[in-house]
Amino acid sequence: MSPHTPKRPRSRRTALAVLCAGMLMIILDGSIVTVALPAIQRDLHFSAADLTWTVNAYAIAFGGLLLLAGRLGDRLGRRRMFVAGLTVFTAASLLCGLATTQGMLIAARFAQGAGGAAASAVSLGMIVTLFPEPRGRGRAIGAFSFVGATGASLGQVLGGVLTEAVNWHWIFFVNLPIGLVAIVLALRTLADDRGPGLAGGHLDLPGALLVTSGLMTAVHSIVGAGPHGWGSTHTLGSAGLAAALLAGFVARQATAAHPLLPLRMFRARNATAANLVQVLAIGAMFGFQIMAALFMQDVLGYGALATGLAMLPAAVLIGAVSLGLSARLNARYGERAVLLAGLALLTAAMLLLVRLPVHAAYAAHLLPTMLLVGGGGLVLSALTVLGMSGAEPEDAGTASGLFNTTQQVGAALGVAVLSTLAGARSGAGHPTPEALTGGFHLAFGTAAGLLALAFVLAAAVLRRGGPTAAAGTAPEAAPTGLPGRPARAGRS
Repeated sequence: MSPHTPKRPRSRRTALAVLCAGMLMIILDGSIVTVALPAIQRDLHFSAADLTWTVNAYAIAFGGLLLLAGRLGDRLGRRRMFVAGLTVFTAASLLCGLATTQGMLIAARFAQGAGGAAASAVSLGMIVTLFPEPRGRGRAIGAFSFVGATGASLGQVLGGVLTEAVNWHWIFFVNLPIGLVAIVLALRTLADDRGPGLAGGHLDLPGALLVTSGLMTAVHSIVGAGPHGWGSTHTLGSAGLAAALLAGFVARQATAAHPLLPLRMFRARNATAANLVQVLAIGAMFGFQIMAALFMQDVLGYGALATGLAMLPAAVLIGAVSLGLSARLNARYGERAVLLAGLALLTAAMLLLVRLPVHAAYAAHLLPTMLLVGGGGLVLSALTVLGMSGAEPEDAGTASGLFNTTQQVGAALGVAVLSTLAGARSGAGHPTPEALTGGFHLAFGTAAGLLALAFVLAAAVLRRGGPTAAAGTAPEAAPTGLPGRPARAGRS
C-alpha cells in the first residue's frame, strides 16, 4: 500500500465520496445544459450552428487539456490538481451564470472545461491508488460510474426546474455551493500526495497546444459544414488544418523527451481499443441527449421541465445498472461481453428513433428508447475498467487523462456531427416540424451507425478472456473470474 493511501477503510470511503462529489458537479453541469439550450438560444440570439458552441467550448477545453492536467497531477500531486480544478470550475460557473452575451458565455464555458479537466484527469488515478485490490477497485469504479449517471439524471430534471421556475442562468449558479463544499472537504480528507515535481519531468506545452487547437479546429470544420457545405473550400481547409495539427501532436509525442502522452501507453491493446470505442459510443450517446431534447421542445412543444422528466428514465436506468448490475456482470462474464451487450442495446434504441413520427406519443415512441438507453450503464462501466487496464501507478494520472480525453472528444465530435447533419437536412430559416423531424431522423440514424461501428470494433479488437475484475488487472490473469494479479504496463 502506498504511504499516501489512507489505511482505514472508512478513510478510503470518505476520500471516494469527496472525489464523487466533485465529479457530480462536473457531470451535473454537462447534462443540465441540454434542456436549457432552447432558452439560451432565444435569450442570447444564438443561431442553430453557433448554439452548439455552448456545449463544444466546454467539451473541447475539457478534452484538450485532460492529458496536460493528468501529467501535472502525476508530477505535482493529484490532490493539488483536483482542488485547483474545482476552484477554476466553480469560478467559471459564476461567470456562466452572469453571462449576457454569446462571447461571454462561450468563454466562460471554455474556462469551465479547463477546470473540469484538471479535476477529472486525476480522479480515476486517485481511485486506482486508493483501492489497489481488484474487488474494492471494481466497487469503487462502479460507485464512480453511478455518480456520473446520477449527475446526468439530476441535471436534466434540475435544469428543467430552474429554467422554467427562474431562468437558465441558475443552471450554472447551482454549482457554487457544491463546488465550495467539495473544495473544503477535499483539502481536509484527501491525502496530500506530492509528486516528484517538474524538475526532470518538463511539461509538454507544445503538445498541449497542438492537441487542443487540433480538436477545436476539427469541431469548427464540422460545424462550418452546415452553412458552407461538406465539400466547400472552407470545410476542407479547416479539416486539413485540423488533421495537420493532430498529426503534429502525434509526431511531437514520438520525439519529445517528456511527451504529454507517451505512445508506449498504446501498447495495451484492450485499453487502446476501449478508448477508440468510447469516442464512437459517447459521440452517439451525448449527441442523442442533445438531439432528443431539441426534438421534444422544437417539434413536440415540450417545456424544459417536461423534457427533463421525459429523459429521466434513461438516466435512472443507466445509474442503476452502473451501481450494481454492471459490476456483477463484469465479474461473471468479463468486460468485453458486457460491453458488446450494452452497445447492442444502444444501437437498437437509436434505430427505434429513425422512424419517429412528427406527432410522436411519449409512451409509444419515446419511452421504449429511453428504457433501452439504460444499456449505456453496461457500456460506461465496462469501458472504464478496460480503459484503465494495464496502467502502472506512475502513469495512472496520464491513463485517466487519456480515458477522459476520448470521452470528451467523443462528446464534442458527436454533438457537432449530429447537429450539423440535422440542421442541413432540416433546411435554413424556420423549418416546418416535418422538416425538423427529417433532420432528427438523419441524426439518430447516424448515431445508430456510430454505435454499430463501435460494436464491430470492440468485437474485433478486444481480447477474449475472463473478467479483469478491476482496472489494472489483465484479463488473461483471471480466466476463471477470480481476482488476478496486477498487470504490467502494456498488458491488457
